[in-house]
Amino acid sequence: MHSEKDPIAENAEEQPLKDKPKKGAQNLNFWQKLQYVRSNITVEPVLGLFVMPSVLGMLAAQNLNLDKACRVNLQFGDAVCGDLRLRKRANHTFEEDEVQKLIASVQAWKSVIHTVIPTILMLFIGGWSDKTGRRKICMTIPILGEFITCMLNIANTYFFYEVPVEWTVFMEVIFPSLTGGWYTIILGTYSYLSDITSKEMRTFRLGMLSLCMTVGFPIGMGLSGVLLKYMGFYWVFAVAGMFHVFNLLYVTFAIKDHTWLQTKPKEKKACCTGFLVEFFDFRSIKDTFHIAFKKGSNNRRLRICLIMIVVCLNYGPFWGEMSIMYIFARYRFNWNEVKYSIYSTYSLVTHAVGEYLEVP
Repeated sequence: MHSEKDPIAENAEEQPLKDKPKKGAQNLNFWQKLQYVRSNITVEPVLGLFVMPSVLGMLAAQNLNLDKACRVNLQFGDAVCGDLRLRKRANHTFEEDEVQKLIASVQAWKSVIHTVIPTILMLFIGGWSDKTGRRKICMTIPILGEFITCMLNIANTYFFYEVPVEWTVFMEVIFPSLTGGWYTIILGTYSYLSDITSKEMRTFRLGMLSLCMTVGFPIGMGLSGVLLKYMGFYWVFAVAGMFHVFNLLYVTFAIKDHTWLQTKPKEKKACCTGFLVEFFDFRSIKDTFHIAFKKGSNNRRLRICLIMIVVCLNYGPFWGEMSIMYIFARYRFNWNEVKYSIYSTYSLVTHAVGEYLEVP
């Protein structure tokens, strides 16, 4: 009896990306090269299209919060708040200080919500995704959360004086947190690419995925200041929302979940209850820590621990700095949104160039 071979295990790099082998890229004309590149692109645009509108709306949301803190919460009046927005603070240092203090206090609990809830969810999402082989939902849910946030920001702009800054910030952070936000989409895209990529190409493909994420930062930040100054809050949030819709459509119709678990016997469970039991499986937390910290050859456990420490030391300061950098630049250098977006774009472009040079 002949044994059936697993096509994904046998040809992990090519099978999910293209139906038949193609001739070498060096022998193709320009349009054939474009087709060749397009046929090998999977989740790279997903991460770039997620990061860019998220960063695009981030600066506008910070300005909206500052304006609400001044006009709604502290009630300093249109003349004072208008001068502060135009960075004419010569006679308004007290008001600027009070606005900054209020925003800093709000930002403190916002950061807690933004990190604690996704961190708890990640303990279950990773194990559930590995058991079921479902990576696509790890991309669609965070995108949907960001889109809802854009719509809420538009509503909070329309009902400017009715909603104080605390509720504005809460609505801004709650849906990205409940859907996992950046954490979940990074998990989904990296896991998907690791599943379909051969060992020889994995480092390069993951490096290109990281580059797409890095490139999304300067594009979003560069556009945000200009759009905010010349078009206002509505257009910034609307443009960000449209990018999220496009990204959601791309994931829905262009990305397919893998079939490597189709042969695994499935237990029939009640729809909602079965999903919750399967998702919130506390055994997966135990398995996660066991896999992460189990002993292995070549000091595997030590290397895993060092990598996690490096990630914490890298991303912790990055997100902490990013959350307060704009209000610091306003206070210290008297920058407006355009000047800050130019500075951020320059900083992020240099990082992107460095990352591009490091990709093998």
